Amino acid sequence: MTDQAVEHEIGRSRLRKEDARLITGQTNWTDNIQVAGLLHLAVLRSPMAHARLTRVDVSAALERPGVVAAFSGADLAEGLGSLPCAWPVTEDIVLPDHPPIAVDEVRHAGDPVAVVVARDRYAAADALEAVEVDYDPLPPVLDLEAALAEGAPLVHADKGTNRCYTWPLATGESFDAVRERAEVTLKRRYHQQRLIPNAMEPRAVVVTPIAASGEYTVYSATQIPHILRIMLATVTGVPEHKLRVIAPDVGGGFGSKLQVYGEEALALTVARRLGRPVKWTESRSEGYLATHHGRGMIQDVEVAATREGRLLGLKVDLLADMGAYLMLVTPGIPILGAFMYPGIYKMDAYDFTCTGVFTTRTPTDAYRGAGRPEATFAIERTMDELAHELGLDPVEVRRRNWIRHEEFPYTTIAGLTYDSGNYEAATEKALALFGYDDLRAEQRERNARGDTVRLGIGVSTFTEMCGLAPSRVLRDLRYGAGGWEAASIRMLPTGKVEVVTGTSPHGQGHVTCWSQIAADVLGVPFEDVEVVHGDTKAAPQGMDTYGSRSLAVGGEAVHRTAVKVVEKARKVAAHLLEASEQDLEFSGGVFSVKGSPEARKSIQEIAFETFTSHDLPDGIEPSINAETLVDPENFSYPHGTHLCAVEVDTETGKTRIRSYVCVDDVGTVVNPMIVEGQVHGGLAQGIAQALFEEAVYDDQGNLVSGTMADYLVPSAADLPDFVTDRTETPAASNSMGVKGVGEAGTIASTPAVVNAVVDALRPLGVRDVRMPCSPHRVWQAIQAARSGAAGAADETGGTGPAQSGQSGQAARSGDIGQYGDIGEPGVGESGLGRPGVGESDAGRSGTGESGKEGPA
Repeated sequence: MTDQAVEHEIGRSRLRKEDARLITGQTNWTDNIQVAGLLHLAVLRSPMAHARLTRVDVSAALERPGVVAAFSGADLAEGLGSLPCAWPVTEDIVLPDHPPIAVDEVRHAGDPVAVVVARDRYAAADALEAVEVDYDPLPPVLDLEAALAEGAPLVHADKGTNRCYTWPLATGESFDAVRERAEVTLKRRYHQQRLIPNAMEPRAVVVTPIAASGEYTVYSATQIPHILRIMLATVTGVPEHKLRVIAPDVGGGFGSKLQVYGEEALALTVARRLGRPVKWTESRSEGYLATHHGRGMIQDVEVAATREGRLLGLKVDLLADMGAYLMLVTPGIPILGAFMYPGIYKMDAYDFTCTGVFTTRTPTDAYRGAGRPEATFAIERTMDELAHELGLDPVEVRRRNWIRHEEFPYTTIAGLTYDSGNYEAATEKALALFGYDDLRAEQRERNARGDTVRLGIGVSTFTEMCGLAPSRVLRDLRYGAGGWEAASIRMLPTGKVEVVTGTSPHGQGHVTCWSQIAADVLGVPFEDVEVVHGDTKAAPQGMDTYGSRSLAVGGEAVHRTAVKVVEKARKVAAHLLEASEQDLEFSGGVFSVKGSPEARKSIQEIAFETFTSHDLPDGIEPSINAETLVDPENFSYPHGTHLCAVEVDTETGKTRIRSYVCVDDVGTVVNPMIVEGQVHGGLAQGIAQALFEEAVYDDQGNLVSGTMADYLVPSAADLPDFVTDRTETPAASNSMGVKGVGEAGTIASTPAVVNAVVDALRPLGVRDVRMPCSPHRVWQAIQAARSGAAGAADETGGTGPAQSGQSGQAARSGDIGQYGDIGEPGVGESGLGRPGVGESDAGRSGTGESGKEGPA
C-alpha cells in the first residue's frame, strides 16, 4: 500500500455516491422486498370523522379468494398497546389512548377499523369491500375556537375536554407594562393551513418473523429505525432485543416518516399471529388520510414598538390543531417554534402561550421545519405590518431591531444563545443580487400609473434552531429522548474504511457527506470510505434523522470519531517509526517524523500493521477503530435573508414569482452542491404553502383535498429560477463549524412570498391574504378591499382581529419612504386608529378603522 495525495474534501462539490444506484433503479425500497410466503395487508378506514363502532364483521371478507385472515380492532386489541406520544409537554397534558386500530370509536376520516390479509395486495384490497361496519355518527369537531367552548362536542368523551394542554412562556419585562409605554401597537391574526406531506415514496412496512427464535425483522420506510424499534417493542410486547429494524433506501420523509404508525404495529402483530411475513404499502390517497399532517394553527400576534420602529415586546397566542390523537411528537411541534417567534430581533418583553386542541381530523406532527416555519411566518409578516404602519421600508425596520454581528454570542429574549451570525452581511448580499432599489423604483412607477398587474416585494430575514439537542434541554422540555448521536469507524486491514452512523438518510446525501468528512480527517481517498446506516443490527446506536440534526450532530460524531482514529494510529506510528508522538506530523493520511520526511507510514499501512499485530507497543489493543457519542451543548443557528418579487394580476388574482433571491448562512459547508439541493427543495415546499397547498375538510370532517387532483403540489413549471448564495459564519457549537440546512428554505420562503403578495396589493387596501394565496383568494381579497369590506370573512383572505394605534404625534402614512405605497393620495393618520391607507391610486376607498375591522 502506498500513500497518495488526497484532495481536500470539505467544501468540495462531490457527486453523490448514492445517486448512481438510486436513479438506475438498483436500489431497495421497502415495497420492492420479496420474501418466501409473503402475505399482504390492507386496511379498511373509516369514511366518517367521528362515530361509534357498533358492529365490525369481517366474516364475509374471509370468504373472498386469496384471503388468509381478517381482523377487527377487537380481534387485535389483546396485547396491542397504545401508540406512543414521546413529548408530553406539560404535567397536566391530556393523553388519550391511541389504538393502532379502532375498537369502539373512530375519531377522524381514515381511522383504521379492520385489516384483511391475503396472498396478494389486490386480493386484500378487493376483500375490504366485504367487511361490514355499522357506524353510529357523532358530531365532528373541526373549529379550534368552537372546540374549546363550553358544551362543545368532545373528541375524547372520557377526557371531558378538547383542550390538550396550555403551555406558557413569559420572559423579560411584563408585556402589559411594555404595551403601556409603547407608541405603536399592532394586533394580527394569521392562519397556518394544514399541509399534507408528499414524499416521493409512500409509507411501507415488511415484517419477517423467525418463529424458532421469536425474532422479527421490520423493514420500514422510516426516518427513525432506532426509535421505531424501541416504540414497537413497547406497543406490541415483542422484546426489544428480538426486534431488528431496517430502513432501506427511503424516498423522502420531510417529517412524515418521523413517526411510529399504527400500520407498523399492525404488520408486526399480524406477522406474529400468523407466523408469516407480511407487507403493507399505502396508496397515495390512503396516505393523505393516514399519514400525519403538518402545520394547522391560528396565530394571534401583538407587537409593541416605538414610533422609530424599535420593538419593545411581542405577545403570541396560539391555537394548535393536534388532530384526533397525539402521535410521536405532536404536542411538542408548536413548542419548538415558541423559542423562535422573536426571530433575530431584540426586545424587552416576550409573552407566548400555546393551547393544543383536539379535533376530528388526521393528527398533526412534524413537517419540514416543525414549528419554526410557523414562528418565522408570524414575526416576519408582522415586521412588514409594522413597517407599513410606520411608513418605513421593510428592510429598514428589520435593521433597526436585529442582533448585530458584533453582539454574538447573544442570548435572546426567549432564552436561546445564538452562537454566531452576521445578518447584515447576508442581507446586503441579498439586496445587491436582487436589485432591490431598482425593483422598488419600478414598483412606484407601476403603482403611479395604475397597472392592473402589480409588483410586490417580500422580505424575510430569519434564523432557526436546529440540530435537535442537547439532551439536558430536551429534558427540560419534557421530551422523551435525548439529542445525542453515535458514530463508529472501522479501519479494515486493506486500508478501506467503514463509517457506521446512527443517522438514517432519506435523500439528504449522508453517504456522500460522511465519506467526505472521514476522508478529510483520515487522509484516505473518498472512494475508500463506505457508510453503514439505517439498520439497528449493523448500526445499533442512534437517534436518527429529523430537525436538521444530521450534520451538526451526526456528522460531528463522525468527525470526532475520525480524529480518535488518527490519535490511536499515532501511537502505533510512533512505535513503528521509533519516534515520540510529539515528533510526528500527520498530513494527507501520512505520519512522518519532523525533520526526517523519509520516515513515514500511511494510516492505511498502520491499519494493516494493527491487523497483523506483529509489532505493536505494549498495552495497545490491535485496533485503531473508534466510536463516539456526541451530545452537543447548544443548537445550531443558520440564518439568511430571502427576497421575493411577485407580479399579481388584479383582474384574475393570479400570482407569478418574478424573481427569488436567498442568501443563507449555514456555517461551514461540506458539499456545496448538496447544500444547493437542500435549499432548492426547501424553497419549493415553503413556496408551496404560500401559494398552492392546503388540506381542506368539509363541515362533516371529510377530507375533500384527498388526492393529487385536489391537493395542488407544485411542479418545476410552477416555480421560478432561484438565485442562491451564501455567507459563512462557522457555528461555535461543534468542531466543524457546521449548521443545519435541510429546513432553512422552507422556513424563510413562505413569509417572503406572502409579504410580496400583500405588498403588491397594499395600494388597493389589502392588508393580508390567507394562505395559500390562490388566484381565487387573491381576487376575493381585492374585491373585498374595493367594496370597503376590510376584515371580511376568512375565505376572502381576512385574518380576523387586526388593530393598530399610535400615541403622541402620529407619523403620517403619506410620508412613506422608498417602498411601494409612495404616491398614494388621501392617506389617513394611523394615530387616529386608521391603518394609513385612504384612497388608492385607482380612486377607490381604502380600509376602515383597523381597531374595528380585520384586514382584507
